[in-house]
Amino acid sequence: MIPQQLILKNFLSYRQASLDFSGLHTACICGANGAGKSSLLEAITWVIWGKSRANSEDDLINSGEKNVRVDFTFISNNQTYRIIRSRQRGRSSVVEFQIQTESGKFRALSGKGKKVNQEQIIKYLKLDYDTFINSSYLRQGRADEFMLRRPNERKKVLADLLKLDQYEKLAKQANEASKEYKGQAQQLEGSLQPLQAKLAKREEILSIKADVETQIQQLQKQQEITKEKLQQLQGVEHQRQTWQKQITWQRTQYQNLTQDCLRLEKEINTNQSQLQELAKWLNQAETITTGYENLQSLRQEEESFAAKFQANQDLHQEKQQLESQLNQEVNQLNLAIRQSTARLEALTQQEQEIQHTLSRADEIANALETLSQHRQNLQYLDALQLQVSPLLQRRQTLQTQLETTQARLTARLEQLHTSAQQLSSQISTVPQVRDSAVAVATRIEELEKKRVYQQRVTEKGQEKKGVLERLQESQRNCEEQMEELRQKLDILQNPSAVCPLCEQNLDEHHRHQVVQKTHTQQEEIQNHVWVIKEQIATCERELNLLRKEYAQLRSELDIYDGLMQQKGQLEARLSASVEVQQRLEAITQEKQELERSLSMGSYALELQAELQVLNQDLEQLNYDEQTHALVRKEVDNWRWAEIKQAKIDEAKRRQLAIDTQKPEILAEISSLEAAITQLQENSPLQQQIASVESQITALGYDSSHHQALTQSLREAQNWQLRYQQLQQAQQQYPQLEARITQLEASVQTRLQDKQGMEKQLAEMTAQINNIADNRQEIATLEEQIHHRRQQLDNLLAQQGSLNQQLTHLDELQTQYQATSEQLKQAQKQHRVYHELAQAFGKNGIQALMIENILPQLEAETNQILARLTGNQLHVQFLTQKAGKSSRSRKKDSKLIDTLEILIADAQGTRAYETYSGGEAFRINFSIRLALAKLLAQRAGTALQMLIVDEGFGTQDGEGCDRLIAAINAISSDFSCILTVTHMPQFKEAFQTRIEVHKTNQGSQLVLSS
Repeated sequence: MIPQQLILKNFLSYRQASLDFSGLHTACICGANGAGKSSLLEAITWVIWGKSRANSEDDLINSGEKNVRVDFTFISNNQTYRIIRSRQRGRSSVVEFQIQTESGKFRALSGKGKKVNQEQIIKYLKLDYDTFINSSYLRQGRADEFMLRRPNERKKVLADLLKLDQYEKLAKQANEASKEYKGQAQQLEGSLQPLQAKLAKREEILSIKADVETQIQQLQKQQEITKEKLQQLQGVEHQRQTWQKQITWQRTQYQNLTQDCLRLEKEINTNQSQLQELAKWLNQAETITTGYENLQSLRQEEESFAAKFQANQDLHQEKQQLESQLNQEVNQLNLAIRQSTARLEALTQQEQEIQHTLSRADEIANALETLSQHRQNLQYLDALQLQVSPLLQRRQTLQTQLETTQARLTARLEQLHTSAQQLSSQISTVPQVRDSAVAVATRIEELEKKRVYQQRVTEKGQEKKGVLERLQESQRNCEEQMEELRQKLDILQNPSAVCPLCEQNLDEHHRHQVVQKTHTQQEEIQNHVWVIKEQIATCERELNLLRKEYAQLRSELDIYDGLMQQKGQLEARLSASVEVQQRLEAITQEKQELERSLSMGSYALELQAELQVLNQDLEQLNYDEQTHALVRKEVDNWRWAEIKQAKIDEAKRRQLAIDTQKPEILAEISSLEAAITQLQENSPLQQQIASVESQITALGYDSSHHQALTQSLREAQNWQLRYQQLQQAQQQYPQLEARITQLEASVQTRLQDKQGMEKQLAEMTAQINNIADNRQEIATLEEQIHHRRQQLDNLLAQQGSLNQQLTHLDELQTQYQATSEQLKQAQKQHRVYHELAQAFGKNGIQALMIENILPQLEAETNQILARLTGNQLHVQFLTQKAGKSSRSRKKDSKLIDTLEILIADAQGTRAYETYSGGEAFRINFSIRLALAKLLAQRAGTALQMLIVDEGFGTQDGEGCDRLIAAINAISSDFSCILTVTHMPQFKEAFQTRIEVHKTNQGSQLVLSS
């Protein structure tokens, strides 16, 4: 990522600022503490990833503003992109991602939603926020954190920087899965024991089932004999109950007539009482009418006073509004007078400040002359630096290319060595693979035979299923016939029933024959149903046996597809063994050639010759960076004179403006005071107020008379209700007279019907006494049938329960086999995830990755440290050491994991804590920069941008020079390097500076070179 342009609007301390990175290679961001240096870096991280040091994104908006926006244009992979992120206070941020087309315009790459756009940005950059702040952004304190930790804790810090926590998450997930499968296995083992106990009860259930079937046959015979006798007695009882129902109906009608007579007489008495009450109201008709007319006249008078009251209220409200408007205009004029007076006082104070500034004009003129002399000297040194910088950059490029070539050849040699070992290992496993292929082929042949037998079992099961469906259809037909016969019997129970065939009336004898024949048909169909149910049970048992056999075959054939895949893999490995042997021979030859080239140094000969010529040219130019920096510092020290001269010119212009404004303000104050006097004495508003007051007097509204009238009206309201009651009495009186006459006629009719019904009841009672009462005997027989039916139902329920238990035992057998198979799978998964948890753990893949990356980190660190210290310091990483308890026994010495850092100088190897602050910082800076390069390589991108934050305060003059030289030396590795500092002696060493100043209009940027 190479920055091109950054535009800020209302971001933190910046209101409106723009920074063009075009042409910047190595630059310094400088300014006082709190000026806004770090805010520039925060703007880059926020616009790309939406992250910053603020707790809330609203905190990023400049105080007093409502929105923030940052535009960032950059180059990545030879393509120009632009990201625009904005936010309104209290709302979520909006991000746009754009790419530059061939025409120079930008085209949107944005998707739907902020989350999708953010994922696209990371995808194109190949760089997330964590990787950026740990690679491109070298912040103070991160390298110290790594060095000051204990040796056994440094691996964790390195793992955090390398983002190995994803493997820790995988280890945790694998461990949780292992525990879950272990729990499943324990649960399955516990569920197998109850299944074994239940399956042992099969023989006992079969014995009980045979006894129950014998008892069912005996009860069915006894039930048939009792039903025949019951049907004969029920015919006689049905005739007797018919006469009894008719008598009961007649008695009910007689009681209803008696109750109707009593009800009608009561209603006649009630209506006569109401008639007397209505007569009383009719006698008071004249008095009520007079009171009602008086009420109407009071209402008309009250409506007239209510209209005057409303008009009086409206006039008073209009008067209040006019008075309020007059006071408001007077207050506005007074406010304008106070504002003009304040402006006049401010102009007087500014005039005093301007006179103080103009008094230093001579001193500033002398300082400007000194500044001009130092600038001439700086122009000469800048021209010399332009000649030296390309040579230094080219020398660094050549050194880097030589080191890169050597590192590439070394890495290729290690890769060839690893490949040779892997290919040798593959060749050694060929006999074992051949034996495995033969065993897998034999097992596949056995399973193919079982697949043929499984197909036969399937066909037989389908045949049995068809037989079962036909039996179930027959059972449904029999049940429908039983229901038809049951409905036929219900019809025959009625004495007036007709023959179902000829539709003629049946006498008692023929009805009995039809009923007997229907019962016989019911018994035949019921017996046929029992036979069908027995056949269905037999068919279901055979189907269950076929299902168990099919399930067992299916569980045995589950591994068939896996074996076929394994067979194909083994055959492919055997066919590839010849190609592996040829690759091994070619790799061995290439490895020998690389070892010979590295040992003799016969690589990149043209680069080595060019590097020697460049060193000679640099000695002839004799350029001193420290002298250049001192001259630049003098120019900056005297630059204040230009600023002061600009302030003097501005003060003269401001004095002329003040002399013009003062008379205008004095005239404005006099005009406003005259307007207030005119408004209060004679104005249109004052005249309108007097007019409203005269209207109120002319209206003549009397509130006391209005209240007395309202009280009289309230007291006369009861005549309204009495008048309504009089009207109702006049309407209801004739209706009640007619109703009483109608009720008296109804009473006479009911008495005549009552006498005729008494004669019919006497005749029916005489006939029913001639029929015998068999209810007691019928109840006894029904009780016996009901009791046997309960016994039979209990036995049938017991039989069904036993059949269900046997079916359940068959299902339990299948469940037992399936649970056993699940137990094996759970135990297998437990072992697999347990091994994965160990592999992803700290002692597995994480430790291996750290072991592989440390040599590269050590080499990169020493290259940078050599430039910073003049080859005086060397760093070595140790990952293992001997334990304390076994150092005395070399034969039994046990190594323990650690991450110790040994630092060697001209005096030998000593601890990191013994080095001075400047030396420690250079060591930290080298390790941190090396880590940054490695992190960028792991993210799949090139480290093109480098930001170095504060941290140079611990360096002395020589240390600062070495740091500056180191940054210049590594500048060819980066497209843009930004350093952040507030130290004057350090920022003067950079030709290009981005100076940050904090003003009343927010932080401002000045790019100088």
